[in-house]
Amino acid sequence: MELFIFLFAALFSVLNPIGTVPIFVGLTQDYDQKERSKVSLWTAVNVFIILIISFFVGQYVLSFFGITITALRIAGGIIIASSGFSLLNGKFSKNRGINKKVEEDIQSRNAIALTPLAMPMLAGPGSISLLIAFYQEHNSPNEIIFSSIAILTVSVMIYIILRSAHYLAKYLGASGIVAISRIVGFLTIAIGIQYIISSVLAIVRGI
Repeated sequence: MELFIFLFAALFSVLNPIGTVPIFVGLTQDYDQKERSKVSLWTAVNVFIILIISFFVGQYVLSFFGITITALRIAGGIIIASSGFSLLNGKFSKNRGINKKVEEDIQSRNAIALTPLAMPMLAGPGSISLLIAFYQEHNSPNEIIFSSIAILTVSVMIYIILRSAHYLAKYLGASGIVAISRIVGFLTIAIGIQYIISSVLAIVRGI
């Protein structure tokens, strides 16, 4: 259960579905309720598929490219901390690669559940590297089961939050969403820094 809570909290912080609410509202402002629900569902499904594949297949990608788990944890820690700083500074969209040109292009398309919502807005490099590193240390049958349930639970939470995005934007307001995103951003920075510290300590112990 502790493993489930840790991974759920870490993924939720890194993915930050609350921070995606304003973007979701902007992209679906002309959609009716049924269309918004459909986009929310498929976004959550796409996120689950991306994360679960990263969790199980990521280790083979590391082996193929000869990347050590320590290097991955440091790189992942930097990316995760960078995402956290962007949340604190209110530049979350910019950091995820959603510039004005891309936003204009997105507005003319209907299939937004995969891009940009599922990737890179939600399932980005930070969450993928987190899962790859996590699998390296927690790969017993029971740990894999609880980890998979945590990934599924986060995906369900993403669906619930996005489906309620227009209500959240209405009642929380821009300032409320920003406040929540900055709190999550602080936790995300802490997670990233902890990854870096753990990796550096592992290197020092190995010398």
